[in-house]
Amino acid sequence: MPEVILFLADEEAMVALGQRISQVTQGAGLIFLEGDLGAGKTTLSRGIIRGLGHTGAVKSPTFTLVEPYEIGDVRAFHFDLYRLVDPEELEFMGIRDYFDDDALCLIEWPNKGTGFLPKPDLTITITPHEHGRQLKLLPQSPRAESWCAALALEFK
Repeated sequence: MPEVILFLADEEAMVALGQRISQVTQGAGLIFLEGDLGAGKTTLSRGIIRGLGHTGAVKSPTFTLVEPYEIGDVRAFHFDLYRLVDPEELEFMGIRDYFDDDALCLIEWPNKGTGFLPKPDLTITITPHEHGRQLKLLPQSPRAESWCAALALEFK
């Protein structure tokens, strides 16, 4: 399946998409979130994590690099690599231990971890658009193709 392009008007739409992503992924997979500062990566992550059933605050892990969430049987990890100085730091923090088929990993600024991150299931690139935000969803695994097919039907 080719990439899917979505246009979202506001923060509410971004959170709604995030909630729907949490449903189609069923709380498992690796998603890269790309875009400039303020693009909406953390807002989308908040929607995904809340969609999994988390009711507390969803903090940006800018200073901690990762925020873990245990939501019933679902384990989700929200990474923000913006402040990462050297990608090798990921090896020291045991990054590979987070990636298994039973967890959902959301990674903001994945380019900062080049060489130490596995191939994602899905890459979402967020850019400003005259009427809000444009999101380009690029599936990179069979399961992400099915996610994108479902999302394309609902958000076109």
